[in-house]
Amino acid sequence: MPQADIGLIGLAVMGQNLVLNMNDHGFTVAVFNRTTAKVDDFMAGSARGTKIIGTHSMEELVSTLKTPRRIMLMVKAGEVVDSFIDLLLPHLDRGDIIIDGGNSLYTDTTRRTRALADKGILFIGTGISGGEEGARKGPSIMPGGNPEAWKQVQDIFQTIAARVDGTPCCDWVGEDGAGHFVKMVHNGIEYGDMQLICEAYDFMRRGLNMDAAAMQSVFSQWNRGALDSYLIAITADILGVTDEDGAPLVEKILDTAGQKGTGKWTGINALDLGIPLTLIGEAVFARFLSAMKEERVKAGAVLEGPNADFTGDAGEFVTHLHDALYASKIISYAQGYMLMREAAGSYGWKLNYGSIALMWRGGCIIRSAFLTNIKQAFDTNPALENLLLDDFFRTAIHGAQAGWRKVVAKGAELGIPTPAFSSALAYYDGYRSGRLPANLLQAQRDYFGAHTYERIDRPRGEFFHTDWTGSGGNISSTTYTA
Repeated sequence: MPQADIGLIGLAVMGQNLVLNMNDHGFTVAVFNRTTAKVDDFMAGSARGTKIIGTHSMEELVSTLKTPRRIMLMVKAGEVVDSFIDLLLPHLDRGDIIIDGGNSLYTDTTRRTRALADKGILFIGTGISGGEEGARKGPSIMPGGNPEAWKQVQDIFQTIAARVDGTPCCDWVGEDGAGHFVKMVHNGIEYGDMQLICEAYDFMRRGLNMDAAAMQSVFSQWNRGALDSYLIAITADILGVTDEDGAPLVEKILDTAGQKGTGKWTGINALDLGIPLTLIGEAVFARFLSAMKEERVKAGAVLEGPNADFTGDAGEFVTHLHDALYASKIISYAQGYMLMREAAGSYGWKLNYGSIALMWRGGCIIRSAFLTNIKQAFDTNPALENLLLDDFFRTAIHGAQAGWRKVVAKGAELGIPTPAFSSALAYYDGYRSGRLPANLLQAQRDYFGAHTYERIDRPRGEFFHTDWTGSGGNISSTTYTA
């Protein structure tokens, strides 16, 4: 007789820990892995003595499940997800539910949701954040897809999710690929946060000549204030770990960063939708540059830069670094929310931005103290165009920008790269500028390509062309936005 509440396919680290989390909360889980030896190892190890059911085939997995059957895929994004869906379909009935819990591209989730709906199968694409620890103890879960499926999985998801002030860090995001889109933006913000922290660390190490112990003390102190967050906390932990010889382990790690693509996807989508996601874009590019290790070493031997040493009060400058990090972090979230707002309008989603902030308050990698302030900002004004226009964040930016500007200026003076700090400040100054030099840009486009322009003394929507050389005639190019 079927007895499992949910099935899970894919027993890598995240899959195993989600299963153990569900078991801890009273749910009976059946598991399957393509390499069935992993099932046996799991059942003999972490799952020993639990109610978890190990299976060795798709047929066996499906046969253990209560109806409607709920099956969660924790497998590699892309073709692997599609292949498992194809393998499952012959064993499923109308109304059964497939859940993709991996880092899938949101457009794939939209495609799968609609294709499976035509077959009578409900599909959920859910972002899950928190890594190994979050999966085991309570992640942030961002489900989207077919709304009919939500009521069938809500109890399980909200029970195993992290909780903050009694509220689960999980709620329905929206139709089609909305859940995976929000997870993608989460990861883009994560890229930005990590790059900002790395720039602060680099400035302390190279500019202020601080050792690991001194930097650990700073990050620990920062984590007790406005910068309180998971990533600041683990940075302090990392700086306190020593190698076998007593030297800081972090200084022995090769300076080439990896990535799995979600930050890049965020940047590509921003380009598609016309959103200036500058900070997250620079964070992705910084990882690309770090990967050019051998080329950078060669360049460093022949390319000159400033040799100036830092002068002044190092303690005071640490305060400036705090402010630069805080202000830039606000910009990162502001840009991420701008992207979600534009996506909602373009894709027909009804995103609850305050609810998204609540989902990110616990369990996930970007959890931080000021997510509560983001929730309050959208509670006050659900139609808020930009977080910078909210009273709390506007006041915070105003208070931090003097130190922020000093850090960017000093970085240029000392030759210490600050791509995320700098791009965030450039975005802020651009966003608050009522007039930008794009008028000249439009004139250039009209000069060489007859692309036309609008005039400040005429209504918007009227386009003009000038024969700048006197020999171009009156023919203009079609106006379009690319």
